[in-house]
Amino acid sequence: MMDTGFLLRYDFAKQGPSGQHRDGDQTASGGSMAEVHIRDLRKSYGAQQVVHGVNVDIADGQFVVLVGPSGCGKSTLLRMIAGLEGITSGTISIGDRVVNNLPPAERNIAMVFQNYALYPHKTVAANMGFALKMARMNKAEVQTRVNRAAEILGLTPYLARYPRELSGGQRQRVAMGRAIVRDPAVFLFDEPLSNLDAKLRVQMRSEIRELHQRLGTTTVYVTHDQIEAMTMADRIVVMRDGHIAQVGAPLDLYDRPANTFVAGFIGSPSMNLMAGLVRHTADGPVVDVAGIAHSIAGRPDLADGHKVIFGIRPEHLDLGDTGIAAKIAVIEPTGSETHVVLRADTQDVVAVFRDRHAFKVGDTVHLAPQPRLVHLFDAATGDRI
Repeated sequence: MMDTGFLLRYDFAKQGPSGQHRDGDQTASGGSMAEVHIRDLRKSYGAQQVVHGVNVDIADGQFVVLVGPSGCGKSTLLRMIAGLEGITSGTISIGDRVVNNLPPAERNIAMVFQNYALYPHKTVAANMGFALKMARMNKAEVQTRVNRAAEILGLTPYLARYPRELSGGQRQRVAMGRAIVRDPAVFLFDEPLSNLDAKLRVQMRSEIRELHQRLGTTTVYVTHDQIEAMTMADRIVVMRDGHIAQVGAPLDLYDRPANTFVAGFIGSPSMNLMAGLVRHTADGPVVDVAGIAHSIAGRPDLADGHKVIFGIRPEHLDLGDTGIAAKIAVIEPTGSETHVVLRADTQDVVAVFRDRHAFKVGDTVHLAPQPRLVHLFDAATGDRI
């Protein structure tokens, strides 16, 4: 059984794992501020380029999430920050040092992996203190750091156990503890919750976020799960095919996606994206979508006949007597909400309702997009208009 309140036991924001207090621009180990600056970073495997001129600035103490579909380059970028992958061109700076040619051990980073990577023949305490022991830190200091990390992570009762005697969540805590005791300038997380069940993932992401708030350490976190990104990040870097699609605060990306890729990737269920055509009328410009004309008064002047993508979030569709006629195909009650998949003309639409409705598959309803919450994208480029 996991203890959901373990992070409340120890105020680690003021005191580092070795007892140092954080003051001013110093980290707990007395180092420089831990900004991370990535400039025109590229990575190629032979003729295949997988990261294309990425530029990212991560402020000291920020929690930044790299998110995107499989193969987008997010894990490769994280591994280049860690020093586990070589850099084809560009620079990575941690604090005031360019670390391109530094081995991982000299970058003052600590990494938490998806698969825990614990030594099965060592106890929890020995796993957490192994890196310090290898660095020839004195035994008393190792014990002090391990004990303090165990306290903050709720692992004190398990220090004498072996990994096989722990649950998945407890093993991930041990992996986090192993990173904490090193007191790094930057934490790197590579999809650390992917091996946990759904309920445990929800609990662990809350615990990791609270841990960051207490430690105040710069954190770079990789995930393919946009819900993890939205709930944990100070800033999100959305990646696609080795490029950055957008960078911003979670709600900025949700409310003003820069392109159709971000619009469709951020949000669950994702934004409805429907083909539309601009038409000028006596009452002003409109967009024809699924046989219905929607006013776009106040929008940029678009030429008559301009092809656009009309975007609307599922929760921003209201039931009405008029609007887009759509036939109900699937009803998914979740308890607090009902998700409904509908067919409008030749396009699928998802709507989310908080109120209970007596829907039946095959019923036809009318959906009215909330005018202030409509998004328009250029059909040719996918960019926001």
